[in-house]
Amino acid sequence: MLNFLQTQNMSKSALFDMPAPLIAIVIFVLIFIANGTGFRYRKSRLRRNKENEDEGEGLGTVESSMLGLMALIMGFTFSMAASKFEARRQIVVEEANNIGTALLRCDMYPDSVRNLLRAHFKDYLDTRIAYYEARDDDDKIRTTLDQTADHFKRIWQIASSFTHDPRFLISSAQMIPALNNMTDIVSTREASRVAKVPPIILILLLVLTLGSSFLLGYGTKTKQRNDVMIFGFTLLTTMVLYLIIELDRPRRGILTLDAAEKMIVDLRKGL
Repeated sequence: MLNFLQTQNMSKSALFDMPAPLIAIVIFVLIFIANGTGFRYRKSRLRRNKENEDEGEGLGTVESSMLGLMALIMGFTFSMAASKFEARRQIVVEEANNIGTALLRCDMYPDSVRNLLRAHFKDYLDTRIAYYEARDDDDKIRTTLDQTADHFKRIWQIASSFTHDPRFLISSAQMIPALNNMTDIVSTREASRVAKVPPIILILLLVLTLGSSFLLGYGTKTKQRNDVMIFGFTLLTTMVLYLIIELDRPRRGILTLDAAEKMIVDLRKGL
């Protein structure tokens, strides 16, 4: 399962490897250029065909439709990105709780076994911390996932070896489900990591934004553009697109899962 998820993630677009602020700057410039292009194109047409100065009278409806469609797709995309961000945060919290539960149940075993299990849990937690610190480095992520599987296997072998001992039936009945939950959440977390907003939606949103900006420029009836209005439209639109990108990459940037990840770090410090 993890191998499949890793393979799927290798196909991501190079566009999303760029820093989010750089993407935002590019989008800002493109929106501004699209508006200026629309404005200059209309002036050029009017110079060539002066008797048809009212040719843009029907553009208001088209502009409204384009802006409405852009707002709809933008709201849908922002909601999707925010939902995915919150889901990832909840999964990190759930993983910390699952590991904490399994750690507590180590106390149901004799001291020699408990100490051995806790030693392996230290290594396991180190790999989970390294998994987050790998950010978006696929090679490091694969390495940490392999290490996680190895350390979990050692913990499982110790716990499962006591399942047939009548003295530890209750302990095993508590520990085995906790370990199952602990390993299941690893796959869930990796799946949530690679589940990005589909690039086709982001591309469609960008095309709609540029098209709307072009029409706004083309529909300007005054001889000079209202630069303040255009700047405000460009800035606010870029800010929303920037936040969508930030929400979709919580391992870097200004919106991260560091606060939730601290719960796992605190578990490691407590050992």
